[in-house]
Amino acid sequence: MKPAPRKKKTKSRPVETPQEQRSRMMRGIRGSNTQPELQVRTALHARGFRYRLNAKDLPGRPDIVLPKWKTVIFVHGCFWHAHQGCRYFRIPATRTEFWEQKLAANAARDARQIEQLLAMGWRVLAVWECALKNKNATALEKVVAFVEGNESFSQLAGASLSDAVPLIAAKTTEAIWRAK
Repeated sequence: MKPAPRKKKTKSRPVETPQEQRSRMMRGIRGSNTQPELQVRTALHARGFRYRLNAKDLPGRPDIVLPKWKTVIFVHGCFWHAHQGCRYFRIPATRTEFWEQKLAANAARDARQIEQLLAMGWRVLAVWECALKNKNATALEKVVAFVEGNESFSQLAGASLSDAVPLIAAKTTEAIWRAK
């Protein structure tokens, strides 16, 4: 007669509270080396541009810094940086008030950091995630054109480079990010 098969001992996982679960999920969200950021870096490097990453000595720790060109590039996720009017940006249906405050604070911080960089003489390009969807080669060429150009500030959203908005004169961050 065969002995009865042994039951495998499995470690039972402790039950996570909603706060622990949320914390675990948020830790998984990447802050650097995102796919859009890698696309921009690859395009710049392929064209001979050399850069620094996440420079701690500059306001906002820009994603890409091109010291030779006195240019910084922020690659913004449409959700986390509250890209108004973008189809990829929606306030979550739960805890709406929390998200509105958090994302508004993120956008205000971004605007402040851009103002500081412009005051320091840096040229600033904000590239939105939606501009790089489907590996948009035209958008990447516009990034290169900005670096080689002489504009002080611009945004790359969707498929077009928006005009600069005088940040110092802008009263709200909404005016900055809705530039056309």
